[in-house]
Amino acid sequence: MGWLKRLFGMEKPQNAEVNPTPQSIAQAPSSNAAPTATQSIPPERLGLSGEYDQSGLAKRVALAFDQDPQLDDVDTLWVAQTGSTVVLKGKVPSQEILNKMISVASSVNGATDVDTNQATIG
Repeated sequence: MGWLKRLFGMEKPQNAEVNPTPQSIAQAPSSNAAPTATQSIPPERLGLSGEYDQSGLAKRVALAFDQDPQLDDVDTLWVAQTGSTVVLKGKVPSQEILNKMISVASSVNGATDVDTNQATIG
């Protein structure tokens, strides 16, 4: 079972990307903004297809893990996010695998840090 399916209960969307192009969010008209004004999505809230997603960074990291053959069968680790920090928690088979996960997670747009305090080797 892939990361996206295990962590988020979803299959990979057809147009899913690890680093998609952001879509614009239409802003509600107000007295000081034109109705056509748009607001950009923060990188850590960017979903798999460029839409706004509260867990967007974690989902895109999960997708990146799915796409790496070395990481696609680690099923004892979970991916979460706190703002722009990717949080890895659970067990990994080796320090080498954990280092690879940190490298992959760090390369995802919007990730400013990777927290492994809740990850154990074993």
